[in-house]
Amino acid sequence: MNQLPIFVNLQGRKILLLGRGEMADAKKRLYERAGAEITDDENADGLTLAVVALENDDEAIAAVARLKARGLLVNAVDRSALCDYTTPAIIDRDPVLLAIGTGGASAGLAKALRQRLEQLLPASLGTLATALLNARERIQQTWPDGAARRKAIDAVLDPGGPLDVLADHELEDLEAWLDQPHGQSRSQVIDLELSSADPDDLTLRQARWLGQADQIFTSDDVPAAVLDRVRADAQRFTLTLWDERPTTGLTLRIRMKP
Repeated sequence: MNQLPIFVNLQGRKILLLGRGEMADAKKRLYERAGAEITDDENADGLTLAVVALENDDEAIAAVARLKARGLLVNAVDRSALCDYTTPAIIDRDPVLLAIGTGGASAGLAKALRQRLEQLLPASLGTLATALLNARERIQQTWPDGAARRKAIDAVLDPGGPLDVLADHELEDLEAWLDQPHGQSRSQVIDLELSSADPDDLTLRQARWLGQADQIFTSDDVPAAVLDRVRADAQRFTLTLWDERPTTGLTLRIRMKP
């Protein structure tokens, strides 16, 4: 990654914004939505971040240099080469936020992706997130084992599941799920044969399996780029260690097609 995507709490923090006009106004609205206090005083104390939205190139370059010399992280609007950080296109389903960035390559591309994804995500997504937070203690009591709890949540949020994240839901749907009897998640072994070394060629089902696997056994020719899509805490083994003993949870045996 060329940039680390992070979510920063700016509530009550002071942000320096240099510039006037459309670019500066757009940035001001964005930071104020996050609860930041906006100032145009370069000498103000307690600055957290700086935004340079100056039209003149020479003035912008000089301002960026001054602010970086003070140790501030700077966003220079429409000048990605000068930026310490960039602001993404945002899909807001509070408290769910999706941020789409291109590393400054194309704001238009980020905007187009946001508009397309906006159509896919239901308005109730934020309500679902809040309901899951409020039900956290109940969920932990229902599935005290962490691994079993993760499997249950994965299953209920999966495509076609009772709380499919791309479908509209009411709070009653969450209650219905928690009220239903539950059992131990079924263990499963799946043979995954890959026809391409490019992770972008994975099918949606294959990508979902990689993200859900509890353990994987891989042949030596499976590329690292594909394995980067595997859940971070999944156990990883070479395929030569595979035996036929029963496994727990979802196990993938991954090979490249001959």
